[in-house]
Amino acid sequence: MRTALTCAIGLGFAGAAVVTLAHATGQPPVPAQAPNPDSQYRLGPDSLPQEGVPRGEIKGPFTLSCEVYPGTQHTYWVYVPAQYDPKIPTALMVFQDGQAFKDEKGDVRAQNVMDNLIYRREIPVMIGVFINPGRKPEQPEPTPRDWGDRNTNRPTEYNSLDDKYARVITEELLPALAKDYNISKDPEMRGIGGSSSGAIAAFTVAWERPNQFRKVLSNVGSFVNLRGGHVYADKVLEAEKKPLRVYLCDGRNDNRGLRAGKYDEKMDWFHQNVRLMKALTKKGYDVNYSWGMNNHGQKFGGAILPEMMRWLWRDGPVSTDPRDEIERGFRQPVKK
Repeated sequence: MRTALTCAIGLGFAGAAVVTLAHATGQPPVPAQAPNPDSQYRLGPDSLPQEGVPRGEIKGPFTLSCEVYPGTQHTYWVYVPAQYDPKIPTALMVFQDGQAFKDEKGDVRAQNVMDNLIYRREIPVMIGVFINPGRKPEQPEPTPRDWGDRNTNRPTEYNSLDDKYARVITEELLPALAKDYNISKDPEMRGIGGSSSGAIAAFTVAWERPNQFRKVLSNVGSFVNLRGGHVYADKVLEAEKKPLRVYLCDGRNDNRGLRAGKYDEKMDWFHQNVRLMKALTKKGYDVNYSWGMNNHGQKFGGAILPEMMRWLWRDGPVSTDPRDEIERGFRQPVKK
């Protein structure tokens, strides 16, 4: 205790000396470095491989030729859980910016989340699709460091408020998947999500095609004026309510619309996410949300992805029969 107190007194004198020196030299004291807003967000056990949990297989990459945006193509991967049974219509979850969501060293690692939650019956058995934004053959594939905003079709596809990207998903991707997998045709069994521009793209797909997708996962969604996305809160209030379930998450340190001392609320990510949440709530949508301290990125969204998935998929069939030993056991791989 005495050693700690001596150390504290010494640090106090050292601090006083710094202030005195600053006054003597006429220089202001150097402010303490602010903590990183992302520093509190880490992946938990649900996002990491766990011993004894059957691991699904990620197949691909596959190339999807695109007629909606002529001259472009989409790269995608398919996650097939160990419990997939081709005899049973299966749920579907589509992630935009697929390379980032499946990155084994990234901030999300969605395939691990699906492995763990499917095994414990916390979400239904589901096929996962990780699809990248469209690009021309000569353009580079997006990477964890470069998601393609400057060298792919990402800005046009993801940020535009039309139904063209919804057509890519429903008219091009879904038929390709149907050739190899028994995907449920029930829109309640289909979810779509993404981060940033990928999140507004996911929302737009469900908004334009609620007969195909009804679950939306949005992390730091770009509901801002990149291409008019800030109007979504107003569109929700003006339009007839659609049968969508939406989970929004964002952070107070996301891009806040401050540039050169001027504020533009149409370019304030956090403000516009809150506006959209309030509009969805007022309209009576099935909506949930989480506001963190995070910057623009996937640190917070990755940390809470397991809970977002549980909430979105919470209405899966469940047996309450105490003698149902299958229901009371972990989901095992399908016998080949």
